[in-house]
Amino acid sequence: MIDLHTHTIFSDGELIPSELIQRASAMGYRALAITDHMDQSNLDFALPRILKALQQMKKHLPIPVIAGVELTHVPPALIPGLIKEARELGAGIVVVHGETIVEPVAEGTNRAAIEGGADILAHPGLIATEDVILAKERGVRLEITARKGHSISNGHVARLAQQYGAGMVLNTDSHSPADLITREFGKKVLLAAGIEPDRVEAIFNNSMELVKRAAN
Repeated sequence: MIDLHTHTIFSDGELIPSELIQRASAMGYRALAITDHMDQSNLDFALPRILKALQQMKKHLPIPVIAGVELTHVPPALIPGLIKEARELGAGIVVVHGETIVEPVAEGTNRAAIEGGADILAHPGLIATEDVILAKERGVRLEITARKGHSISNGHVARLAQQYGAGMVLNTDSHSPADLITREFGKKVLLAAGIEPDRVEAIFNNSMELVKRAAN
């Protein structure tokens, strides 16, 4: 399992980074991104702290770990600028909290994340066809999520992504140890979303490509 959307105590997760990493490794994870909720108020605080911790642990990490962000409930007009700032601060993965149907996310967030060049648009809810097409053109990955609530719209996302050729990734959006999953369970999540069996491996490969890109 490669999971590029997880949270720690630096936002609303239950674990400190070290414990999250250790638990993920013990479950057989191959790589992990820590992407705590951030906006204008904490981006320049939380991200450097995580980067510092990972740098100090670098030689002792059991798996590759990427310091990233999940820009969350940011006004759409400000999203492109914050994506740029996050990258300048050292984020290896930039996730944007998409228009999930279980939260009051501002309309236009999905489009702003894609136009701004995020790596992953998380749980994009009832994403519009034109945004799926644009995500394909811009190389933005659409998330299929294992997280309860957000996963309600997985089928819609998977259907349009497969129809128009947009790239997808599978993430857990973990906030607690119980949210971490095995690769085998992740495969079931993809199949349940309506992913064709012969496309499952490509989705796992998409995550590995982002890990390799972040390492360069």
